[in-house]
Amino acid sequence: MKLKLADEKDAQIIALLGRITFGETFGHLFTDKNDLVSYLDQTFGVKKIKSSLAKKNNVFWLAYWEGLPVGYAKLKLDSHSPFLEGDGHCQLQKIYVLREFISKKIGVALQEELLKHATKLRFRQLWLSVLKSNDRAIGFYNKHGFTVSGEHTFQIGKQVFEFQLMSKGL
Repeated sequence: MKLKLADEKDAQIIALLGRITFGETFGHLFTDKNDLVSYLDQTFGVKKIKSSLAKKNNVFWLAYWEGLPVGYAKLKLDSHSPFLEGDGHCQLQKIYVLREFISKKIGVALQEELLKHATKLRFRQLWLSVLKSNDRAIGFYNKHGFTVSGEHTFQIGKQVFEFQLMSKGL
């Protein structure tokens, strides 16, 4: 496995990984597949990813397994949450790994890399939102020291999804 910091030249790879992994993980939850396709187009378009990569407060890593891009992570620096007090927060916005490669501990490696980065930059706390029904992800974050700090909803198309906010001190 190899991890690398991503840059704007990696936008196509990240966009494709995002579309595939989101669909693998959440596609079955959509009653209207048009809502899913619309969300994928809006969130994982190459232009949108390129714009996100260009922002100073976003840091992306790509994970490779035997030369193939198989996952990525996104850390948003200086990201405030209404559930956390004070300053010094950053947000783990995404850790997406292709289903076939989850057992290779790529998510763990990506998480360790972004934790190292956030700690080096002296952030106090890392937070994330996770779908309440995503038991695998919740178990992963619990195992790595995250605790529930709040709950919120997010609407995609006609569907409303329930999330819990989890956080971890650095």
